[in-house]
Amino acid sequence: MNQLLTETLSNLNHKKALIPFITAGYPDPKMTLPIMHCLVENGADVIELGMPFSDPMADGPVIQKASEQAIKQGTGLKQTLQMVYEFRQTNQTTPIVLMGYLNPIESMGYEVFVEQAARAGVNAVLLVDSPPEESADIQTHLKAHNMQQIYLVAPTTSAQRKQLICDVAA
Repeated sequence: MNQLLTETLSNLNHKKALIPFITAGYPDPKMTLPIMHCLVENGADVIELGMPFSDPMADGPVIQKASEQAIKQGTGLKQTLQMVYEFRQTNQTTPIVLMGYLNPIESMGYEVFVEQAARAGVNAVLLVDSPPEESADIQTHLKAHNMQQIYLVAPTTSAQRKQLICDVAA
């Protein structure tokens, strides 16, 4: 399960991947699981599942509103992990990348989060506010469970920084 993301992307043979994003718990917590399955049925190669957060500073108004609504309906990090666990009961082949922010993970504790995420069937995390220079602690736990951290690279990212990201991601 832990090499699933790498294998899935490798098997695309340099073709584009369909990686849709949804916020866990939006528009309703009961709809997340059926939406995830629908995404796969309609060609999703990987699912990026947003962890609702009260201050999604790097997201636009649509994702901010989705997070706000999901939280109002009781979806947090624990519920998001439970949704992944339930998805894994019938789908072990579609990689799941959790996307979000460090605060909820820090509140839970890196070790506890990574253990629960691995148990649920998460393959990778994309943490907007966890740059490579500050990721050593969580990286230690992710690597112990053979999970990956994905970093963002912009068109304006310098070659030196791209190399740093590649070195940390390897």
